[in-house]
Amino acid sequence: MDDPKSAAPLDAPVKGGGGIVAVLAVAGIVAALMQTLVVPLIGQLPQLLHTSASNASWAVTATLLAAAVATPAIGRLGDLYGKRQMLLLCTIPLILGSALCAVSDSLLPMIVGRGMQGIGMGLVPLGISAMRDLLPPEKLGSSIALMSSSMGIGGALGLPIAAAVAENTSWRVLFWASAVLSALITVLIWILVPATPVRAEGRFDLIGAIGLGGGVVCLLLGVSKGADWGWTSGTIIGLFAAAVVVLLAWGWWELRSHDPLIDLRVTARRQVLLTNVASILVGFAMYAQSLVVIQLLQLPEATGYGLGQSMLAAGLWVAPSGLMMMLISPLGAALSRVRGPKVTLGVGSLVIAAGYGSSMALLGSPWGLLVVTSICSAGVGLAYGAMPALIMGAVPRSETAAANSFNAVMRSLGTSVSAAVVGVVLSQMTVTLGGYALPSEDGFRTSMLVGCGVALLAAAVTLTLPRFRTGPDAGTEAPVAEPAVITEGAARR
Repeated sequence: MDDPKSAAPLDAPVKGGGGIVAVLAVAGIVAALMQTLVVPLIGQLPQLLHTSASNASWAVTATLLAAAVATPAIGRLGDLYGKRQMLLLCTIPLILGSALCAVSDSLLPMIVGRGMQGIGMGLVPLGISAMRDLLPPEKLGSSIALMSSSMGIGGALGLPIAAAVAENTSWRVLFWASAVLSALITVLIWILVPATPVRAEGRFDLIGAIGLGGGVVCLLLGVSKGADWGWTSGTIIGLFAAAVVVLLAWGWWELRSHDPLIDLRVTARRQVLLTNVASILVGFAMYAQSLVVIQLLQLPEATGYGLGQSMLAAGLWVAPSGLMMMLISPLGAALSRVRGPKVTLGVGSLVIAAGYGSSMALLGSPWGLLVVTSICSAGVGLAYGAMPALIMGAVPRSETAAANSFNAVMRSLGTSVSAAVVGVVLSQMTVTLGGYALPSEDGFRTSMLVGCGVALLAAAVTLTLPRFRTGPDAGTEAPVAEPAVITEGAARR
């Protein structure tokens, strides 16, 4: 699949690398767009797909579950067979899934298509890992920070873009446009991203991939559907019990496997373990405010605290938060270069907490919410940019993609738990308007205070991280022995 001429000399970074960074960042944005693509359609999906509202919600859940299952496996395959090759393969389900959604008239093909789109989320950790192999050390920190922020940029920009398209054209245009964007990304990766060295040896751990995928699906499904199915229902309790059993069995297998999907001994290293814990907490804090803000913007003014904005207007009010992540990423990279990514992660967590704190005085206007989301997103940009540097500073190059992919799953777990917790708070603290129960202002404020507390907890976890060396290449080299480097072509032969 790879053109040998496009491969960089063995173990030599590509000079400049601006085109590589731009392509990979845009690929991350396109993949993240898939997460918010159907949000403006949620109310219409039952009619469009001839199904119930409960069933239609699977169009959102399928993307989350597919991303959580596929991302760790894709990361390990990238380590084994080449990251460029896996980047290209990740775009295929994005293209096909988008096209399938565009022609869907019923629920099943929509769910399948959305699941295929979720597989494309593997582009982000793969892209970050490829940068480690392709870029000179002096450009690596800022490039990783930009790539990490692409998820927030895509998520924030996706909402107003999708709302505008859905309001002014056919909903199918959304999916055809995503198919075209995905095809364009495929071409750009093929042309501009060189092949990376294959540093890992061994076989792909299929049993480990199935075990981790099954455990994560049970866990995320229980968390995401608990409010709908009942937290004490047999189904939810069974899902959580199954998650515990499957993940324990998976851990037993991984510790005994010669070629594990995830090297748990490396994952248990203090720096990796605590970074993953902080990732869960930051993922929670990142998502909680977005759930609150988008609802406050759209609730009717008759509530006394709702702001009566349309879906398109609400999307435009939150869009600058994604741009803030992009603007702050160079600052985060500079801070990591001078003080180390541990400091950047801690500062980012504190900035998120400050954003939540400011909400106590700013919930009453769209401009106030714009300030809140911008502050929170600035903190998320700092934190997300530091996480890959911390991970890559503690794992061998042969496990870079797998470790980053596992970290991405931890962030997804945080956002899922956030949705569940905020959902419980808002469902328990309600007011009645026109015969309908709506989340109360106290419910929104409580949710924001919970987010503030979680962000402060993330900062506290950061304090327990080991000292991290600083310098132009901080976070880019792991102090561990490396296996022999293999070219992608040789690996395929």
